[in-house]
Amino acid sequence: MTQDILLPSLWDEAVAAKLDEPGLLLYRSNLLGSDLRITNFGGGNTSAKVMAKDPLSGADVQVLWVKGSGGDIGSMKLDGFATLYMDRLFQLRAQYRGLDQEDAMVEALAHCIFNLNPRAPSIDTWLHGFVPRAHVDHVHSDAVIAIAASKDQVRLTQEIFDGELGYLPWQRPGIDLGIKLGRIAEANPHLKGVVLGQHGLFTWADTAKDCYELTLRIINKAAAWLDANMKRPAFGGEKLAALPPASRQEAARRLMPLIRGRISGAEMKTGHFTDAPEVLEFVNSNALARLAPMGTSCPDHFLRTKIKPLVVPAEADGATLDALLDGYRADYAAYYDRCKRPNSPAMRDPNAVIYLVPGVGMIAFAKDKATARIAAEFYINAINVMRGASGVSDYQGLPEQEAFDIEYWLLEEAKLQRMPKPKAMQGRVAFITGGAGGIGSASAERLLREGCNVVLADIDATALDEVVAGFAGRYGKDMVRGVVMDVTDEAAVVAAIATTVGEYGGLDVLVNNAGITSAANVEDTTLAMWSRTMDILSTGYFLVGREGYRVMKAQGMGGSMVFVASKNGVAASPGASAYCTAKAAEIHLARCMALEGAPLGIRVNVVNPDAVLRGSKIWAGEWSQQRAASNKIAVSDLEEHYRKRSLLQRSVYPEDIAEGVFFFASDISSKSTGNFLNVDAGNAVSFTR
Repeated sequence: MTQDILLPSLWDEAVAAKLDEPGLLLYRSNLLGSDLRITNFGGGNTSAKVMAKDPLSGADVQVLWVKGSGGDIGSMKLDGFATLYMDRLFQLRAQYRGLDQEDAMVEALAHCIFNLNPRAPSIDTWLHGFVPRAHVDHVHSDAVIAIAASKDQVRLTQEIFDGELGYLPWQRPGIDLGIKLGRIAEANPHLKGVVLGQHGLFTWADTAKDCYELTLRIINKAAAWLDANMKRPAFGGEKLAALPPASRQEAARRLMPLIRGRISGAEMKTGHFTDAPEVLEFVNSNALARLAPMGTSCPDHFLRTKIKPLVVPAEADGATLDALLDGYRADYAAYYDRCKRPNSPAMRDPNAVIYLVPGVGMIAFAKDKATARIAAEFYINAINVMRGASGVSDYQGLPEQEAFDIEYWLLEEAKLQRMPKPKAMQGRVAFITGGAGGIGSASAERLLREGCNVVLADIDATALDEVVAGFAGRYGKDMVRGVVMDVTDEAAVVAAIATTVGEYGGLDVLVNNAGITSAANVEDTTLAMWSRTMDILSTGYFLVGREGYRVMKAQGMGGSMVFVASKNGVAASPGASAYCTAKAAEIHLARCMALEGAPLGIRVNVVNPDAVLRGSKIWAGEWSQQRAASNKIAVSDLEEHYRKRSLLQRSVYPEDIAEGVFFFASDISSKSTGNFLNVDAGNAVSFTR
């Protein structure tokens, strides 16, 4: 056995000594949730029974603190726990008569809330309330679920845990299962927990520390036993070899836009790719064809990953994908028709979430990047479960009807209906050049606020890292990426767009914004100045636009390109011939691309700023000095000078340009292409003609 499969205790007595009982519960919960080998994101729950003063009577009462609905024990805070009067839970138990009351009993939990706590209790509250111990952990450890998902789950539970754990067969969580769990604990005081068939592990103890360390010990015991007794090689050995890493990335980046464009009808999808060792072991194995259609066992797994994945050949073309996806949708619809109840919610999205690609890895698609990434993590949990179960017994998934009843449970549907409506750009992917500058970062912020995934490209690595870190802190690390790129380097542009596709699955919005300025009379304009200006502002826009166009065409669902040009693109200025010419080229390139892109639904529009000084890199250098000298004013007076020059007598800021970018990027402008929008506070010489 290798030591790296064992979980170390992270309990720190110095930290624990400063905490009260709710604080100890939170500390224990965060420790357990910090390792995906213990439980998956959002999975599992923890509880403690704590004495407290009743705010009405002043009497001491016992209160159940338990993870509330929708939380994650690894990242939750104290406000993530629901609190309930224990005596009222027992009063509800006394009223319970049968399974037809299950959903009504969940609604009745609202009458048990202690101290008006707004955190809604989850269905698993019942599984904690009736266990006669102060502290209870419920986790979805891969090692324990491997045992619980084995054909010989009862025998293995007895053999591995030497009578320390009891066993309960699969049953949908609710008050009935909670009562059974409480009774087995009451009748067998020597038990330290229970294995729930197909589901996971419950453990209990009298103190927070004892409960935490018991949970680790049980998981380690299961992991060690599986490691010592597993048939090798796993999954019947390798059927084909993995492609080299670069080839895997290339294959995934080719497939992701093709799949994404075919499944993003009712809802835009964001992708996630992983070629983790566990994934490659599974997708390249002899057992893939047998195990993949069986689906996952733990309800927490298939609620994220759907009942089963879709296997896709690495070389699949559009026609092959059409056939595979049509087959999956038909199969899912048949599953729905076989299993639906008279009151079942309408069938949801019939597309797969998980796509297994032999030789390459796994692709996940969901409504946003975080959900796709977490779905992939859940399926890796499922792979670990299948490896363990099939290595010591026969793996078995949850029965189809039971899986359906969980997926289409009315309480689950109610939870989905309570979720906030998607933002305007949710699931979409944007690529922005000059992303670390004023206009680029303001445009990114505007799109991020609307739920868009954003990749920022910039030649300034230090500034880029700072901007990306700021956005990650405000919007989450899943939402934003940065890539260092020189727009004049064709290979770098190709690689940056490929990175975008690999990170998010495709591309919907391209903002061509990188820029420089140059000022000189024609007679003083050197070839070097002319070439550099053209390389960045004209050739750079072409290279970035071309690569984005190729991805959008492959996806087959349109897209929006926004070129940030300038007032100088339509109104010539003396002493800036190279700059004006390059900006005019940008505008005309956009119009040419609009013509070619229209049959594909690819819109190309232009935003023309003027005199955006704040946050601008191009105004930080010689350009501001040259413009000040040209107008015979001090540099510090430039902003006021341009404000007064405008018809509206107003300054123009990066955020103003960002609104124009958002307008063209979003569906608000879905019937606009080949246009340009002046955001310059009014300048007669640049009026559209």
